[in-house]
Amino acid sequence: MATATFRIFRGEKGQGRFQDYPAAVAEGMVVLDAVHQIQAEQAGDMAVRWNCKAGKCGSCSAEINGMPKLMCMTRLNTLPLDKPITVEPMHAFPHLKDLVTDVSWNYTVKQRIPKFQPRKPDAPDGSWRMAQEDVDRVQEFRKCIECFLCQDVCHVLRDHQMHDQFIGPRFLVYAAALEMHPLDTADRIPQLRQDFGIGLCNITKCCTKVCPENITITDNAIIPLKERVVDRFFDPLTRFFRMFGQKEA
Repeated sequence: MATATFRIFRGEKGQGRFQDYPAAVAEGMVVLDAVHQIQAEQAGDMAVRWNCKAGKCGSCSAEINGMPKLMCMTRLNTLPLDKPITVEPMHAFPHLKDLVTDVSWNYTVKQRIPKFQPRKPDAPDGSWRMAQEDVDRVQEFRKCIECFLCQDVCHVLRDHQMHDQFIGPRFLVYAAALEMHPLDTADRIPQLRQDFGIGLCNITKCCTKVCPENITITDNAIIPLKERVVDRFFDPLTRFFRMFGQKEA
């Protein structure tokens, strides 16, 4: 059985250091397996957040060799075991202890986004009719497990700490799921521009690259929302109609 070195961040509230732990590595193991082994045998007080260990709860988000990933979905045979494997907490959120961060800001952001507001039923039996292509378009966004890896890798939040001005890619996806829903009647476009900071995103696609559910965040959610903001506020024809008090089409 091979042995690998895991360089894990230990400390509280941003203060701490990396500490090396040797661990036996067996076929099929993921990073979370090794962290649990170290926690059980060498560091019983190490804090780590996890739940399902199946890549569906989003709890075990961390940075592995500098890349935001789910520990439970990162197999050790995909990493170079001849060098220490670094495991550290996400950088975009306040650090609590060891590998655990405070992600509560995300839930506060979600509460700010106007919820789904359906139009009146359009069938005699009180139901709605939707085209399958419209269903398919928003279904992709519902795969999000709120691991917040896209939030962590976003430079606006990670490097510039602009949490008060930008809601991040996860919630642009959430807004897109609502805005593109054929039954929704709410208008979130002014808020996307003024309150949610969509203009701060420069579409580097780093969020798309780290999504464990392979949601096409940038191309299918963020860019279409940006286009709606541009059409509403910056399109010359739309501005012309507004000047003469005519209603937008």
